[in-house]
Amino acid sequence: MADELGPADRYSLRVIPRRPLVAGEVRVAIHATGVSYADVLTAAGEYQVKPPVPFIPGSEAAGIVIETAPGVTDVAAGNRVVCGGWHGQFAEECVLPRGDVIVIPSGLNLIEAAVFPGSFSTAWHALVDRAGVQPGETVLVLGAAGATGYAAVQVAKCRGAYVIASASTLEKRALAEQGGADVTVDARAADWRNEVKAANGGKPVDVVFDPVGGAATEAAFRSLAWKGRHLVIGFPGGIASLRTNLPLMKGASLIGVNIRELYQFEPEMANANMGRILELASEGLLRPAISRTYPLDDFSLAMAAVAKGESAGRILLDMGQS
Repeated sequence: MADELGPADRYSLRVIPRRPLVAGEVRVAIHATGVSYADVLTAAGEYQVKPPVPFIPGSEAAGIVIETAPGVTDVAAGNRVVCGGWHGQFAEECVLPRGDVIVIPSGLNLIEAAVFPGSFSTAWHALVDRAGVQPGETVLVLGAAGATGYAAVQVAKCRGAYVIASASTLEKRALAEQGGADVTVDARAADWRNEVKAANGGKPVDVVFDPVGGAATEAAFRSLAWKGRHLVIGFPGGIASLRTNLPLMKGASLIGVNIRELYQFEPEMANANMGRILELASEGLLRPAISRTYPLDDFSLAMAAVAKGESAGRILLDMGQS
C-alpha cells in the first residue's frame, strides 16, 4: 500500500484490520496474483485513470472464498474463484463485490487462473467482440510473448485464424510458437513488413492485435488488407500518430479496446466472456505461460521485472497459501 502513487519503493506491506462485509460482498483468501504492466503503470500514477489513494495494486488474482455477505447465495465459502476489479489484490485477503468473482471450473489451477482476468479477457474482447475474427483470417499479434499478446495468439487460434506472432527475441518467439502461432517474425528486423508479408504468403493481414504502440503501430497498420481491423490494446512503446489517409485508403478500422470500460458499461458481456474463457481453459484450449513467481514480500522485484518487459511469460505473486 502507498499513500501517494509512485514507484514500487514507495509501497510497503501493511497489516489492515478486517472490516465486516456489506451487502453483496465476498471475502477471498488470495493464493496468487498476476502482475501486469497496467498494474505497474497504475501504481506509478502513469495509467490513463488515476486511482484514489491510499492505493493497493493488483487487478487480477485467484483464491478461495472464505466468507460471503448475507444474501450472496451463488458462491460459498470454499469455492475457488478468479478475482477481477482494478486494485487491492497484492494482498493475502481481498474484499470484492460479488460481480468481481467467478467460480473456477475444474481443470484449472489457482496459479494459472490468477492471470486470466486481465490478459485473456482483453484478448477475447478484442478479437471476438471488436474485430469479429473469422475462421481463415490472418491475425498479426505484436508483442506476442507479452501478457495480452500470448493470450491473443491462443484466442485467435480458437477462432480458427492463421496467426503471425511478432516478438523481439528467440525465447519470446519460441513461447509464441508454444502458444500456437503458425509462424513468427522478428519484431526488430529491418525488413519487418516484408517478413510479415512473406509469412502470410505475400498477402496483407486481416487483423492486427497491437499492445505495443510506438513505431510498430504504423508499420503494422500499413500491413493491413482491405477492410482490415487494427486493435489498439496499449502503448508501452509510446503513443503513435497515424495519418488518417491510411484507414481511408484501406477501408480499414482503427479500434480501441478498453477492458476496464467494458466492465463498467457492459458488465454482463464482460462476465459472460470471462465464463467462456474459463470454460476453454478447463478444456485445455487456453493456457497462460508462467515465467516466474515471487513471494508477496518481493512484490517490488516482481513489478520491476514486469516494467523491464524482458520475461517470456507472466510474472505472479504467490501468497504461499496453496
